[in-house]
Amino acid sequence: MSHWIGTTSPSDAGMNDFKECLKNLRDGQSEEALQHARRALGIAPKNPFYLSYTGLLAALAEKRFGDAESLCREALGMKHNHAQLYLNLAEVYYQAGRTSDAISTLEKGLVSAGRDFRIRRALEKIGVRRMPVLTFLHRSHPVNRTLGRLRHRLTGTHKAA
Repeated sequence: MSHWIGTTSPSDAGMNDFKECLKNLRDGQSEEALQHARRALGIAPKNPFYLSYTGLLAALAEKRFGDAESLCREALGMKHNHAQLYLNLAEVYYQAGRTSDAISTLEKGLVSAGRDFRIRRALEKIGVRRMPVLTFLHRSHPVNRTLGRLRHRLTGTHKAA
């Protein structure tokens, strides 16, 4: 144990790179973030978060959507109940112009990861709307609008009207 004194353990090094990755991503520096994500992944290649963010950043920085999708799917295969992994894959699909796949992924995330507010917010950002409460009436019909507002209050999810 004493051989680690004054040095950084491999897991700390991966975590430090991952923290830098997230900071760079938040600051809009996707190329720099990708470098840190790849370093973290090199240290801990079985970490689903490192895999997922490396995939997301490969899509954002390099437009390598096929590789990005593979990495994000691999991460979800390891840890299928974490909302962020669904969000990252959905963003890859969205960036690739695959909106229906992004929506489908987010909907699966709601089921597998629980009703996470970030997933609901991502669905709203994409513009997903529920079916009108009464499908035989137009969504702008006053009855549908009233019932839709009530549904929204009760469930706290997507816009209904």
